[in-house]
Amino acid sequence: MDDLAGFLRTRRARVDPATAGISAGSRRRVNGLRREEVAHLSGVSVDYYVRLEQGRATQPSEQVLDALARVLGLDDTEREHLDRLARQRRRHSKAPGGRVRPEVLRVLDLVVDAPAVLMDHRMDILAGNRLARLLYGRPLPGLNTARHLFLEETERGLYAEWDQCTLDAVGHLRLAAGKYPDDARLASLIGELSMGSDRFRRLWARADVRARTHGRKVYRHPLVGLLELHQENFALADAPGGEMIVLSAAPGSAAEDGLRLLAGLGVEAEDDEAPALPRAREERPR
Repeated sequence: MDDLAGFLRTRRARVDPATAGISAGSRRRVNGLRREEVAHLSGVSVDYYVRLEQGRATQPSEQVLDALARVLGLDDTEREHLDRLARQRRRHSKAPGGRVRPEVLRVLDLVVDAPAVLMDHRMDILAGNRLARLLYGRPLPGLNTARHLFLEETERGLYAEWDQCTLDAVGHLRLAAGKYPDDARLASLIGELSMGSDRFRRLWARADVRARTHGRKVYRHPLVGLLELHQENFALADAPGGEMIVLSAAPGSAAEDGLRLLAGLGVEAEDDEAPALPRAREERPR
């Protein structure tokens, strides 16, 4: 799904030659740096770097990877991804399963004032609390948020900042593909999204990687309107790639009022769906 050669090519193409100290006066036929320029700046031979980009070189040393990361301007997440791709041939990580301990599910249900879900590395929702089900408006186990984002809820759907969400999702899936290159379900998902979404296909070709961390998330709910929430991610210690994601509202904010209203609407809906209780038979005097 991802390899060292492809990642190096995309990172090389985004580097501004002037920033790297190379004069752009001559006519250039490639975007970014040339292979020989990366090799020179990294202190490796041109032949070795070419073999790296062609997938023919042996495992590069830490010193070489550090030099490449410096020349290509990689951030910490990309540097870790580079190291992981360089080690793929020697050691593959087994894709974790989707089982969740009952104790974790109990903790999830204890979160009552904020939507909260358990999500795996494929962006599959494994479980969600009551408020999360109301936010998404559907049962959650089995829902894949990447598929939901790209194929179901597009620009005017649930995700108010859809463009940013798509960047984050593709960057996360890129990281997952580097960690679990033998995950057939992940490969199938990426293929499905590539076939069904032009935007996913374009973003995937960029090979950007992003760590899924805390930050602002804005939802456009059909019943309560805009909800500006804060997402916090908590890694599950015994489930690699798994996280509990909690979406909280700032105290006194409009989003807090919106979540409270959403919870109340959910209670009304549950009451409407509840079967009517039979009336007790009246006692008649004899």
